[in-house]
Amino acid sequence: MYKAYCRLYQQTFKLVSPLLPWRKPQLIEGENAVYKLPKVIKDLGIERVLIVTDEGITSIGLMNGLLENLKEENLDVAIYDKTVPNPTIDNIEDALQLYHAKHCEGIIAFGGGSPMDCAKGVGARIARPEKIILQMKGELKVRKKIPPLFAIPTTAGTGSEATVAAVISNNVTHEKYAINDMALIPHYAVLDPNLTINLPPHLTAATGMDALTHAVEAYIGKSNTDETRQCSRDAVKLIFDYLPEAYRNGKNLEARTNMQKAAYLAGVAFTRAYVGYVHAIAHTLGGFYSIPHGLANAIILPHVLEYYGESVHEPLAELADLINISNATEPIETKAQKFIEAIKNLNKEMDIPPKVTRINEDDLPLMVDRAYREANPLYPVPKILSKKELFTLYQIIKE
Repeated sequence: MYKAYCRLYQQTFKLVSPLLPWRKPQLIEGENAVYKLPKVIKDLGIERVLIVTDEGITSIGLMNGLLENLKEENLDVAIYDKTVPNPTIDNIEDALQLYHAKHCEGIIAFGGGSPMDCAKGVGARIARPEKIILQMKGELKVRKKIPPLFAIPTTAGTGSEATVAAVISNNVTHEKYAINDMALIPHYAVLDPNLTINLPPHLTAATGMDALTHAVEAYIGKSNTDETRQCSRDAVKLIFDYLPEAYRNGKNLEARTNMQKAAYLAGVAFTRAYVGYVHAIAHTLGGFYSIPHGLANAIILPHVLEYYGESVHEPLAELADLINISNATEPIETKAQKFIEAIKNLNKEMDIPPKVTRINEDDLPLMVDRAYREANPLYPVPKILSKKELFTLYQIIKE
């Protein structure tokens, strides 16, 4: 009965979705694209901006060129650089306080998924000052305009520059959850490959596999559209073509450019078609053990795909054909397994472990419950799993 309710909920959401106020960010792309942004901001009549980033970025001076260009346009800048991996409610509240203290009129998110999630959280609180973050958990709880949001990804993975989601962690309860609202889609996205060329190999790997997870989970789900299918396919092809080279040779601008494009396309796909149990489980690993989200996704993805079984054979076979690892005479099941093996091989090539080593058996009941409640009834997964099945999955992924 509950599974039928989940499917009805998902079908209703899919029918209503085209009526919602979707938008895509305006793209500023190419080498040194980041230097074009200050004039765009100035032309919008904005005089003061808050930059949300992290200490790693400020310590290596990655923003220096942007800051100089903002100064040349006579723009006042406030910088919040205390964002932690898996950003917390405290991060959002501290950045919000700075936004108001400096009378800012727009927000620049500079970094990976964590600064972007934090910046979106700030935007949500500005739009809805009467609501705390917890009250905006889930779907469509913002529904008001946020200040102009400019997303500058320095990784190629989260796709957050294209998505409705801000994923927040509660560092007291260890819960990690999403705020999903069309209002949180950035207004502008800057895809500058120069910002990613010094990304260490292990981060290149984890963020790249994060993008692959977005594309695959969107593609195998039941809320696809023609657009999301094509975005997923394009992203999967780009990732298999360019992620190994980006990992081996981070200075390769062609690889970096195409990985940024793949992450963006995967973001467009999953923000409309949603994700699945890989993300639900990964969020618990991030909340409990601070395991980086992309790394968790990378480890979990092949195990969940195998567990889905027959329900994903057809779409995975299509992806196997897409990346040219199958032939026309093979059974669909064989093609699907080849695609899963290709993911495992890609992980192995980039030194991503096959299992999670940090799961405490005592934490499992709460983790299972949280993953189950995150995924159901919203995520249009190919196969709805029970709590018992999710518990089995956790046992499979842990070492």
